[in-house]
Amino acid sequence: MAVKNVALVAHDHKKQELTDWAKINIRYFENMNIYATGTTGKLMEEALGKKINRLLSGPLGGDQQIGAKIAEGVIDMLIFFWDPLEPMPHDPDIKALLRIAALWNIPVACNQASADYIIRSPLISEAYDKPRPDFSNYTTRQV
Repeated sequence: MAVKNVALVAHDHKKQELTDWAKINIRYFENMNIYATGTTGKLMEEALGKKINRLLSGPLGGDQQIGAKIAEGVIDMLIFFWDPLEPMPHDPDIKALLRIAALWNIPVACNQASADYIIRSPLISEAYDKPRPDFSNYTTRQV
């Protein structure tokens, strides 16, 4: 069984939904390392009964901390229940997090249905050598 590193993030109006979803899927999280922002991390510790790598609250830099861990190759997947009906003062941070996940080829779930597909995939318990993008054209360009 391959150990996966998952980031769990939820906006205020989605925290209960993520907590309920995590409880239903608790068995999938037994062999995972979990990273979470602020209050979401506290809720996940209580819901899952395990230690969570708690980062800062999203608006205080937690979204960017998760983005950095994605870029470093630490995070294998992002489950981010965000509220499409609620304006967010840190919207640029959220867009940056989603952008970095897409850039580094990380699976992202933004709602319960997509999270179900990801967490219940056969790949969740297998070693998976995900294709890492080749940015050499970008990093070696003449400036």
